[in-house]
Amino acid sequence: MRVLVVEDHRTLNALIASGLRREAMAVDTALDGHAALEQLAATRYDVMVLDRDLPGLHGDEVCRRTVAGGAGTRVLMLTAAGTVRDRVEGLGLGADDYLPKPFDFAELVARVRALGRRSTPALPPVLDNGDLTLDPNRRVASRAGRRLDLSPKEFAVLSHLLAAGGRVVSAEELLERVWDDATDPFTTTVKTTIARLRGKLGQPPAIHTVREGGYRIGER
Repeated sequence: MRVLVVEDHRTLNALIASGLRREAMAVDTALDGHAALEQLAATRYDVMVLDRDLPGLHGDEVCRRTVAGGAGTRVLMLTAAGTVRDRVEGLGLGADDYLPKPFDFAELVARVRALGRRSTPALPPVLDNGDLTLDPNRRVASRAGRRLDLSPKEFAVLSHLLAAGGRVVSAEELLERVWDDATDPFTTTVKTTIARLRGKLGQPPAIHTVREGGYRIGER
């Protein structure tokens, strides 16, 4: 899942972003509405966590333009105002969900995940291929009954490959969906993460390299 966090409070912005990254999400950030719209025009996001009370271009206008653009990005609106009227107004702008500040971070994560499921085709609650299984919600992966100790990026890569259902996934696609804008597009981070993941998955090999294509899980 790729998420855009739009929050003008730098510390809160950084805290939300780092917390979502620990949940194996790819996260970009913006500090104002204009920067958010620029990033939305360049990148497809599954979910945008949007502070309503932004300086300059108000969050309401960012929400309106996002919905009007038809890109399918789900909007979770945040605001310090938590009255019923405020929630109704936010949802009336086209926001998909609304969370008043202060909020519990576990609830924020749950709401982002729920919106992410709505932005993409429905997947089974547990992804599997052969003796390899992965539960995205519980963040548990195992092979032949052995639980795998995966980093957030390794978990996200494995999840994306399993969700592809045997389709070849290019390194560029993994870079776009699992990493964020801070990643150098010419880096070897995808190849390095795949290598570490293969080592943890053990034998026989579960991830196959397709020459000039990318990677896939399943029979050649």
